[in-house]
Amino acid sequence: MSVIPGAWRRTAAGAGLLAADGTVAPTIFAEMSAAAARTGAINLGQGFPDEDGPSEVLEAARSAIAHGANQYPPGRGIPDLLAAISEHQRRFYGLDVDPADEVIVTAGATEALTATLLALIDGPDDEVVVFEPYYDSYAAAVALAGARLRTVPLRAPDFQPDLDQLAASVTDRTRIILINDPHNPTGAVFGRDVLEEVVRLAARHDAVIVTDEVYEHLAFHAPHTPIATLPGAAERTLTISSAGKTFSATGWKIGWVHGPADLITAVLTVKQYLTYVNGSAFQPAVAVGLRLPDSYFTDAATALARKHEILGEGLRTAGFTVYAPQGGYFTVADATALGGADAAAFCRSLPERAGVVAIPLTAFVSETHRHEYSGLVRFAACKRVDVLEEAASRLARFSA
Repeated sequence: MSVIPGAWRRTAAGAGLLAADGTVAPTIFAEMSAAAARTGAINLGQGFPDEDGPSEVLEAARSAIAHGANQYPPGRGIPDLLAAISEHQRRFYGLDVDPADEVIVTAGATEALTATLLALIDGPDDEVVVFEPYYDSYAAAVALAGARLRTVPLRAPDFQPDLDQLAASVTDRTRIILINDPHNPTGAVFGRDVLEEVVRLAARHDAVIVTDEVYEHLAFHAPHTPIATLPGAAERTLTISSAGKTFSATGWKIGWVHGPADLITAVLTVKQYLTYVNGSAFQPAVAVGLRLPDSYFTDAATALARKHEILGEGLRTAGFTVYAPQGGYFTVADATALGGADAAAFCRSLPERAGVVAIPLTAFVSETHRHEYSGLVRFAACKRVDVLEEAASRLARFSA
């Protein structure tokens, strides 16, 4: 077959990977990780830690395997993890979540997001509003579901949306308002005024709020505020999170989504035909993690904030303009002064020139708006301190 038809084409096009001749490019993450392996460069591109999570959680997974948790778990998730997610939401945010009817365990936050979009989007006239730059799977999943993506720009230095632009983007065609807070890739934490406007617009236009909160315990300057805690939000909000970032276990792919029972039923109807279930031995371990003392969560955020400081100091010394993040794994910096006005070209040359891998922010925006982010680069701070210090040293030598 010269042209293979199917939804894969619009998915690739939505992710910006489909060329005019029909070929599909690898993601920038795969490309840059391959460059790191080829050159021996320090990989500050992909957001995965190089240190294991808490020993209690790791030991719980080993114990679960040893004691037979190796077959299919229940479709919604094991009862103890469902209960732990409910307890976690009450403990940290005062949210009442029924573990029996209002939670699903998923194969990471990505599956939770994709299942939600596939479940709730009903046709090509539906629109999904996102803040741009956006995590790359958002555009791919929206395209797979057959909807239209509407974007609201986030601009340096604070990466907060203009509320008038937000209001203009949400219409009666809006099926979902999708937010990511703390935000990847910019590191922004949205102000209360932004969250309130999202809730107001969702109610006005009868839209569902889908919120990706995987960095919820990695906000640096104030406790995270789930949008579901705002007045009028809970009844139309699906909250997504995962264990990967909080417990440095990104490979386990244990996520969850919670919200009103009728919306959860809709998501489960689709999710059960994707992975069905996953991670039987990891689910009890994540339940242990969610019940760790408050000090674990506080210390994790403090340690990551310090890593961002080390990375940021190194980037400034090297000549980058740094936008200090408010939360999450990533620091964004402007490379224009170092000849990086074309961030994609700059990042492709960086492994061999400096021995460091980073990701251009243009990988997270639509083609129409790439020129607005052309000099911006994303660096991952979720690495050991000595690795970050060595990366900073290499960048300083590169710019000297």
